[in-house]
Amino acid sequence: MPDWSRHPEDREEYGYGLGDPGGVLVLKYRSSGGIGFGESRQDFLHQLYWSPDGPLATSQGFITAPREAYWVRRAVSHEVRAGDRQTVYRICLREVPAKLAALRAGPVPIDGETARLIERIARRDCDETTALAARRRIMAGLAAAPPAWGPSGTGVALTVARALWRDPADQTHLDEWAERLRVSVKTLQRDFVREFGMPYTQWRTKQRLLAARVLLCFTPVTQVAPLVGYASPSAFITAFTKEYGHTPGRTAPRARRT
Repeated sequence: MPDWSRHPEDREEYGYGLGDPGGVLVLKYRSSGGIGFGESRQDFLHQLYWSPDGPLATSQGFITAPREAYWVRRAVSHEVRAGDRQTVYRICLREVPAKLAALRAGPVPIDGETARLIERIARRDCDETTALAARRRIMAGLAAAPPAWGPSGTGVALTVARALWRDPADQTHLDEWAERLRVSVKTLQRDFVREFGMPYTQWRTKQRLLAARVLLCFTPVTQVAPLVGYASPSAFITAFTKEYGHTPGRTAPRARRT
């Protein structure tokens, strides 16, 4: 069982129009070791979790992709986890955004404007009029994420990336992805470089290790290794140390539940 008592996070709280259906409560956390939210709790508010600094792992099996948040309807038991040195925004609402009416829990895209508005209403210099106007724009912009295999995004690399963000342990090779998507290996590799600035294998390694940083705050190294696609703990430790300059044992497991 993780030790939730160590490495406390800073927390800021901002409420606008509370008590009114159109109000919003924003909680901003700065983690110094990892944070867990929810954990079989029955909440009375709908909630949106978002971190600009890295992925969020959830009890429903998702790991959020970059530019994604995690939506949870009121009274849906859930757990959301963030890694060390992440800022996490937790937006609490009484109303359900129109385009999320059919979604009980799951990822939702966060575009640049929505991200900017969330950060804006979690500041001490934001007045209530500005915050409530921002809330309306945030609500209008939230919509369910496209499926991992959907033909969305700017290219085929994003289709592969969405699938791997959901399951970092996926062992599908580049040529297999290319065959599934009916493109050449060269085209898919070129699209990865254009979209992410690096080849497929390098990108996959970085995303696996980024996901591992979240999981390590709550899970032993030996269990994290297969969850992010490594055949053995030793292979995982080698890759992690090469990327971050220290062993994963310095990260796991020490998070706090809130």
